[in-house]
Amino acid sequence: MTTQPTVKVDDGSVDNKIEELSVKNRLLNFIGNNPDLPTLGNSIGSIVQLSSSDDQSTDQLANLILADVALTQKILRLANTVTFRGTSNQVVTSISRAVQLLGLDTVKGCALAMILVDRMPGKHSRFVRKELMYALTASLISHKLAKQSCFPNAEEVAIAALFKNMGRLLVAAFDHALYKEVMDLVKSKKYSQTQASLKVLGINFDALTELAMKQWSIPEVIINAMKLVPAKTLAAPKNRQEWMRQVTEFSDASAQFISDAQESEKEAFNEKLLKRFGNSLNMDETKLDTLVSQITEEAQVISSQIDLQLSESTQTEAKGDSKNADLSSDECYPSGKPTQALELLSCGLQMVNTLTSTPGYKINALILLILETLYKSLGFSFATICLKDIRTNQYRARQCLGDRDSVEVQRNFVFSDTASDVFGLSMKKNVDLSITDSKDSKVQSMLPVWHLELFSNTRSFMILPLIVESKPIGLYYFDRQHAALEGITNDEMKVIKEIKREILTALRS
Repeated sequence: MTTQPTVKVDDGSVDNKIEELSVKNRLLNFIGNNPDLPTLGNSIGSIVQLSSSDDQSTDQLANLILADVALTQKILRLANTVTFRGTSNQVVTSISRAVQLLGLDTVKGCALAMILVDRMPGKHSRFVRKELMYALTASLISHKLAKQSCFPNAEEVAIAALFKNMGRLLVAAFDHALYKEVMDLVKSKKYSQTQASLKVLGINFDALTELAMKQWSIPEVIINAMKLVPAKTLAAPKNRQEWMRQVTEFSDASAQFISDAQESEKEAFNEKLLKRFGNSLNMDETKLDTLVSQITEEAQVISSQIDLQLSESTQTEAKGDSKNADLSSDECYPSGKPTQALELLSCGLQMVNTLTSTPGYKINALILLILETLYKSLGFSFATICLKDIRTNQYRARQCLGDRDSVEVQRNFVFSDTASDVFGLSMKKNVDLSITDSKDSKVQSMLPVWHLELFSNTRSFMILPLIVESKPIGLYYFDRQHAALEGITNDEMKVIKEIKREILTALRS
């Protein structure tokens, strides 16, 4: 049941103080006794306390992740996005490989983020989702600043930034009406977040964050990094702890701006941020603009991952709540295509629409989101986007997902639109192709030699050409190692075409 607003005017009356304490006590009880939060806290505490330097910690982290099959899959999926894998062409197929390629701190951050998204109570509330987005964006910002730092173990600041807004996040999960009341006071510009949360809740957000962190046995160095720095204009940090506090606060403030602010507010925000942090973090307007631009694109990728994870969680919960669900039934066809492909595609389309309606989104983020959406929704084992190389007038595989060596694929997945094979004809005629069994003799005769050699075990695949105003741009390619006799239904193809239309519209503009 929604909690009614509590303290409208602080007149010092006994009734007001009793009601104020009541909200505070119920909130503290929620943090201490909600069945979801101790599990969340134990998982987070175990990972945070691992050392960032020794081999034993690497093994322990891998074992913690591998103990949860769903978390393992999510970490590998996230680790294979460009945001985390960077420019590396190596597909991450194991947790140990993820740690080796990305580093212990990065994998720790991924694991903590996924646990936070997956196990936070009330996670489907729009306010909880917003705060989750702030947390992950703040972690990305601090991670970039850590790379430029001269302090040892600077990566720990990314964990502090990830949990800096835990007080707000817990209130949003506890009671969205209370959360909204606090944030409305902040929007009125008459109260700071600290003042507004103390007025409505009887305890401020930062105190709630510290309480939760201590209850979860988070190291003091990280808890201290979340505390506010009192000065208005900050001097260069004297030590690592001061630097962590400054970066954590800077990251939290920047994350909220990146996620919410309008373009008209940019100049005023930059001026305010540089006035406070410019000297201390060696930040000028150019550096700040570059950082915000980089993080905005990466945050869009993270946002799509959150939406995908929440949609998966919703479907799992719906299946669990259904009294008529056949728990013994297979969730996929023999090909590997999910039986709920239409629902997954529809969720993917919503995510794509959300991204394209975001001001200033990057085309690369959209390309990758569509690649991942179709790859997962239709149960393919490999996917790539091919784009035209103007110098050679050929199409080459670029980004790859799945179980193949991306270096080998990018080296050999090359074709011309003048070829008379299935790829050239698909581009020339602008036809979407779904091949249910590529071992069929007619299909085999249309496959180029390079495909027969490179994808010898492929049994079904899909090609979606990207043609803009009669100008060929490239194509999406997906395949799996099993025949897909169930095919793609008309309704599924309609959604696929809607998703494809979004990228064509973006390429056209």
